[in-house]
Amino acid sequence: MYVQEDTYRHKGMRKGLVRILQEKGITQPQVLQAILKIPRHVFFDNALVEHAYQDKAFPIGEGQTISQPYTVAFQTELLHVRPGDKVLEIGTGSGYQSCVLLELGAEVFTIEYNQVLYERTRKFLPMMGYQPHFFHGDGSKGLPAHAPYDKIIVTAGAPTVPSDLLGQLKEGGVLVIPVGNNTTQKMFRITRLADKKLLKEEFDNFSFVPLLGDKGWGKSAK
Repeated sequence: MYVQEDTYRHKGMRKGLVRILQEKGITQPQVLQAILKIPRHVFFDNALVEHAYQDKAFPIGEGQTISQPYTVAFQTELLHVRPGDKVLEIGTGSGYQSCVLLELGAEVFTIEYNQVLYERTRKFLPMMGYQPHFFHGDGSKGLPAHAPYDKIIVTAGAPTVPSDLLGQLKEGGVLVIPVGNNTTQKMFRITRLADKKLLKEEFDNFSFVPLLGDKGWGKSAK
């Protein structure tokens, strides 16, 4: 799966992708720089490299997708990641979002429900030079053993906001999560304030694969 070369052509394609993201409203320089740096084509088979720098999601097997670059950039902007932030990612998937968070200087804890994807990505990302903390398990319940977190990002559509995740946020911490049905979800940013109060902000609609697990859609999408 790993494509070692990153040619001038690939870099030129990434610049084109960054221009598209800017046109769609992505403005944070650090996020754009991360997208510009990460060779997204290495997540694709050689025959599919043309798809790597299009602004669209793409299947990666196991009923999952590598997220649309705009979606990755949008969620990442909402998080406002700062160097040194302890970030929990729910849904490792291909690992592309983990790479973006690592490029922003975060310490990343990422958990994947699917055993096949977990094993594949756990081996693959270090080959690229990216080393988050990998976990296999039910991300809908968070990762309490390493809580609390500065930021939590959920990369699958949840039926509701899992209370476990809110409880694992530091005061001042931020959760970004898409909530809705199996077809479309509304993006939310929830900030944990003092005295356990929550600030809930609502953004655009997106379409994610379902969040699996006890606090998601169960063991498989309904």
